[in-house]
Amino acid sequence: MSSLQPSLLPNATRDLARFAVETRSSEIPVDVIERVKLSFLDGIGVCLHGSTLPWTRKVFEIVQEEGGKNVASLWGSGHRTSLTNAVLVNSTAGHAFEMDDIHKESIVHPNSLAVPAALALAEVDPSLSGSDIVTALTLGYEVGLRIGNAATTSLFLNGFHPQGTTGAFVAAATAGRLMRLDASQMQNALGIAGSMGAGLMAAQEGAMVKRLHAGRAAQSGMLAALLAKRGFTGISDIIEAGYGGFLSSFSRTPNVDRLLAGLREDWEAGKVGFKMYPNVTSIHAALDALRSILVDDSLPATRVKEINVGCGHMTFVHTAWEYRPVGITAAQMNMYYGLSVMTLRGDVSAADYSEDAIADPKILAFMPRIKIAVDPEIESRGPPFRHAARVAVLTTDGRTNSREILHRRGSPENPVNREDIERKFDANVGRLLKSSTMDRLKYLAAKLDVLTNAKEIIDIVASPRLRVTASVDGRASHSRMTLLAVSTWHCTHLATSRATATRRAHPFTGAAFLAGSGIGSDRTTRVTPALVHAPVRPARASHGRCGTRPRPRRVMGSAARAMRGARQGEQCQSW
Repeated sequence: MSSLQPSLLPNATRDLARFAVETRSSEIPVDVIERVKLSFLDGIGVCLHGSTLPWTRKVFEIVQEEGGKNVASLWGSGHRTSLTNAVLVNSTAGHAFEMDDIHKESIVHPNSLAVPAALALAEVDPSLSGSDIVTALTLGYEVGLRIGNAATTSLFLNGFHPQGTTGAFVAAATAGRLMRLDASQMQNALGIAGSMGAGLMAAQEGAMVKRLHAGRAAQSGMLAALLAKRGFTGISDIIEAGYGGFLSSFSRTPNVDRLLAGLREDWEAGKVGFKMYPNVTSIHAALDALRSILVDDSLPATRVKEINVGCGHMTFVHTAWEYRPVGITAAQMNMYYGLSVMTLRGDVSAADYSEDAIADPKILAFMPRIKIAVDPEIESRGPPFRHAARVAVLTTDGRTNSREILHRRGSPENPVNREDIERKFDANVGRLLKSSTMDRLKYLAAKLDVLTNAKEIIDIVASPRLRVTASVDGRASHSRMTLLAVSTWHCTHLATSRATATRRAHPFTGAAFLAGSGIGSDRTTRVTPALVHAPVRPARASHGRCGTRPRPRRVMGSAARAMRGARQGEQCQSW
């Protein structure tokens, strides 16, 4: 039947496969290489943080029980497994807490897919250089993101998760390049991967399986490349087939011109943005706008009568469904929850996404004050503005304060700098790695394209450390080493000198903080009008959240005393 339907764009799969195989590193612009290296660092950070979470632990346990040839590391565990199982676990970790990078048009988070695949192969084949790795990442990103662009938001609106579907192409092209597939083999790898992509968007309303979509896509891409290397064939026109192809099946109304237009000239890999809140990217502009109103107008939550939000149709479908506290995934994907937290707590951080925090009665009671609707003018601007938002806050005294944010902070149009991403990296791994080791990883990532191999990077990410375990009731019980990792965006330390420190905006919370106590520190110093906070003491279980907002208090005499409020009954366990 497929032969009866005309091809959407003849030879598109073949041409993308050739591009992935034949493009030389010297053909990639320097600024794109720099962007991908930053994405690489960000990817390591989110994967290591995600490896501490209970849902990643469950996938890890299955892999350990099933066994496999011990050739590739399960990050942070000291254990090894097969190539395909390693990327299953490590890429699940990368998407485990909504912090991986984001390409707006394709709706794909490439670093959680490609970075684990690349480092797994580099571990198996030490002859692979840093240049080989960054080139493969760039080309893998480019192929997958272009396919996602062509799928348009229709793929998502049809109910499919781009990370789990389109993401398989990112991993396959990355792995295939590092395996040195020829053009025919790469075409087969794409043809296999496209048949294996999967993921349904109903998962966003409260299921651990959303995290697994990235792991399965990466595993599918790795398996596809391995099979193609052995002569296994895939659908030769998987992308463009008129019937039963990837675009004709998942998207149905694709924009096929986006597949090849500007290839080798207009690099999608250079348009990857970074997340500055630990939740779905589609609500970040609204959060930025609301925070601007609250801060600039000195507006306390008690004076907020109503919040009205206008957004595009895609964002509305993605985030404006009725919130129920059924799980952390649901909270991270929901605009009502995010805006309520921003209003009542002053910012949104990882600490707001614990099992207790997401059911806070005060947050739930505030939600009816929020009204969200599709804004026709924003929608008319098309995909480049799908994250845009207009926010209007009606106060109890009848005033209305409004903001429009067209491009969220962290997007290519409103970029953050390397220092911001390095601070995010520090926050993600600060409770897992020594400061000197964090600095070393940042250095190695910045020099990735000139490294002889990735052995030192792999040794660091593979080394064992204490992890999160699951308590009897299924909620997270954290080890002492990682107790504060989930709330690390609120970890603080006492500034030795306010006079010599630099006032900046925190890259995640947007709050002011003092920098100047040394690059590479795993903590920041937050500033309030008359206070400099001491280290945060984690909340007891009865308080509802691990790592609640910092409170001014007497400085503890040691790290052990600073951790004195840790959740009772915690379990320390090494993977």
